[in-house]
Amino acid sequence: MIPLADEPDATENGPADDDLDEIVVNDRTCIVTREAGSPETLIRFVAGPNGKVVPDLKRQLPGRGCWIKAERSLVDRAVARKLFARALKTEAKADADLGALVDRLLAADLVGMMNMARKASQFVTGAMKVDAAVRSGAALAVFHATDAAADGVRKIDQARKAWKLGSNAEEDIPSFSLFTGAELDEVMGQNAFIHACALAGQAGEGVVKRATMLERYRDVGQSGADGGAGQRKL
Repeated sequence: MIPLADEPDATENGPADDDLDEIVVNDRTCIVTREAGSPETLIRFVAGPNGKVVPDLKRQLPGRGCWIKAERSLVDRAVARKLFARALKTEAKADADLGALVDRLLAADLVGMMNMARKASQFVTGAMKVDAAVRSGAALAVFHATDAAADGVRKIDQARKAWKLGSNAEEDIPSFSLFTGAELDEVMGQNAFIHACALAGQAGEGVVKRATMLERYRDVGQSGADGGAGQRKL
């Protein structure tokens, strides 16, 4: 959590308390940075019936909402500076672990979409199937468990490079490593994977969109998150 001590109220660190009322929360302006953004780059928050701040990932909960750029450090800063009550114009209280809660919800949303895409034949697992999908240009993005064997990751990376060179694409097929194998076993059961890829289609694109959001939130970085073979702009 970012400490409050010696933190100035300059706009580069977020709005001063006196300026917060000027933010029009329905215009998707981050209450920490005061920067406007799209739903793909912001997370909406509302005050629940019990007065606690609640993440609204689907942007469907009723009532006044406020927005924060999808970055864990900014959510933690909003909690530390008590920005929610002012932005929501109510005695809203944010739990200290709100940032961790958002991470869990984003992760669960991604896993749910992976399962949906798998049922729609738009998410395949197994190193050989992933390699073939990448080399054919069918893969929108590839996924590895964070503790996957380096040799397996290297072979799929070679396939990504081969596809890029062969197709003269400007961007790589994106690669994500967001969960350990044990985490995937716990949340996906028999659907868990070490290597996987998302394929074209609404569900497959939904997987890439959610993975990009979670990665941005964690600020872990990866190669080519905004690109991909046949990927529509998300």
